[in-house]
Amino acid sequence: MPSATECVASLIDNFQSRRPLRSGSLIITLYGDAIVPRGGTVWLGSISQLLEPIGINERLVRTSVYRLTQETWLQGEKVGRRSYYSLSGPGRRRFEQAFKRVYHGNGEAWDGGWTLVFLGQLDAGERTRAREELEWLGFGAFANGVLAHPRRHRSEVLGLLQELGVVEDVIVLHSETGEPLAPKALRLQVRESWNLDQLAESYNRFLAQFRPLWKSLSESQPLGDQDAFIARTLLIHEYRKVQLRDPQLPEELLPTAWEGRNARQLCRNIYREIYQGAERWLDRHLETAEGPLPAPGHNFYQRFGGLE
Repeated sequence: MPSATECVASLIDNFQSRRPLRSGSLIITLYGDAIVPRGGTVWLGSISQLLEPIGINERLVRTSVYRLTQETWLQGEKVGRRSYYSLSGPGRRRFEQAFKRVYHGNGEAWDGGWTLVFLGQLDAGERTRAREELEWLGFGAFANGVLAHPRRHRSEVLGLLQELGVVEDVIVLHSETGEPLAPKALRLQVRESWNLDQLAESYNRFLAQFRPLWKSLSESQPLGDQDAFIARTLLIHEYRKVQLRDPQLPEELLPTAWEGRNARQLCRNIYREIYQGAERWLDRHLETAEGPLPAPGHNFYQRFGGLE
């Protein structure tokens, strides 16, 4: 059986073997998982130091940060000869939506209601843009021009449509479901609208990738602080990628044997085991213009139902 350190080396190899190397996405993971809880702004050189062992060199970090700034994920500030970056306003909104799924799961119990969005009154370009943004929020297509979600609130959708400038041309309704909450026809529609079989395959790949690390950690094979940081970053990076495609459906609408439950438990277990070592590594390597980043805020310790 490989040691925990060997498992981390394997995770790095797996990340480096993919083409194209999605360094920008990994930087967003780093911000969401490690930098935002500590104030949100960091020296560009800190990012390079942290990610170099994963295969992201300084040149690639600079190129990726520039692109993320152009895409309105990040915003920069010069202090002397150094550049410091934080999430922009739009970047923070997207971050909060995505990372809430990662750390806090499905949330409250489902009441059986659905939010329905009708895009038929939009022109083709507006309809495509609205559909893409709604799908990013987890909406699925129930029919041509009709998207639905069992959890997203109407107010949240209206806020998004307001940002897109199309709120006056879209119909948003909220429906109530009687008993049973999830009849057979509805569960079949859900499986088709969200392609749950493909999503299950993604969860299975995540489980296969990280189970060896958990097995080694369970057998009291500790990780050094740097390896703990690398493992935590890649863990959240890979889990986040699957979560972005997960519509966060209520339990009532999911298959009985749902791989997403096992994946969440595995991610939570590993994170709780290694986060402290990762935090020590971050203490030594993250800098702001005033010096080391502050300690994580209270919300950080609420992740995955509470960190010790």
